[in-house]
Amino acid sequence: MTEAVRCDVCPHGCLLLPGRVGACRARANVDGEVVPAAYGRLTSIAIDPVEKKPLARWKPGSAVLSVGGYGCNLHCPWCQNASISQVGADGVRWQEYTPQELADLAIAATRRVERMVGVAYTYNEPLVCWEFVRDTAELVREAGLCNVLVSAGCVSQRVMAQMAPLIDAANIDLKSFRPQTYDMVGGSLEAVRKTIELLAATPTCHVEVTTLVVPGVNDSAEEMNELAAWLASVDKNIVLHVSRFHPAWRKRDVGPTPVGRVYALADVARTHLSHVYTGNC
Repeated sequence: MTEAVRCDVCPHGCLLLPGRVGACRARANVDGEVVPAAYGRLTSIAIDPVEKKPLARWKPGSAVLSVGGYGCNLHCPWCQNASISQVGADGVRWQEYTPQELADLAIAATRRVERMVGVAYTYNEPLVCWEFVRDTAELVREAGLCNVLVSAGCVSQRVMAQMAPLIDAANIDLKSFRPQTYDMVGGSLEAVRKTIELLAATPTCHVEVTTLVVPGVNDSAEEMNELAAWLASVDKNIVLHVSRFHPAWRKRDVGPTPVGRVYALADVARTHLSHVYTGNC
């Protein structure tokens, strides 16, 4: 009988019995090997402005082909895309694409959409099937187009070291600057910090960060001050989006973040960072 094998893509380090999937619902033990079971299985394809990713200071006014699959290695109670991120293959409709088919789709889009610049890997957590992102990104780059990564960044440095050279712009979701918050959502603050540091050290990658301000979770001025100071220590030009929470999925017991609170926390962040934006207000 095939033995259990351990996945090393993220800090969960799931030990997978034969035929079982990990916490992300996208990786599985197949014949004693951990494989990306969700490889090429896309649930969402759309053309978006880059500002929607959000990217405020990278190719403004341009558009990207946004694609997503299913699964996520975090389980945030306030997830805005729970219908695809918190399910496996049996819980959502998907269509299979090869990396070449997706790259060709992006190339075709450039002929009909003004200022189309590339592909954004987004919606769910794209790095749970990082191999598909890598294989597609290589073809997109060969076609002269750009790759955008929208991710929670909770992944191993082995994976990010391979991905970083292929990414032209990234928005990383820094959910909190408290380890206990990451414990609650099933992630690792240290892993996310290392991802941001690695991307920021990649000369060809533009980095922006989003922090969703959730009342009672990460809405203190003290935490925002520490978060922004750390980002500035990595690179003062990192763009920070301070975003307003709206009730979603399993977090409907509190109302939206007061707009004034979002603005106040953005002002705190501006004492450290050159570029701070507010969102969802």
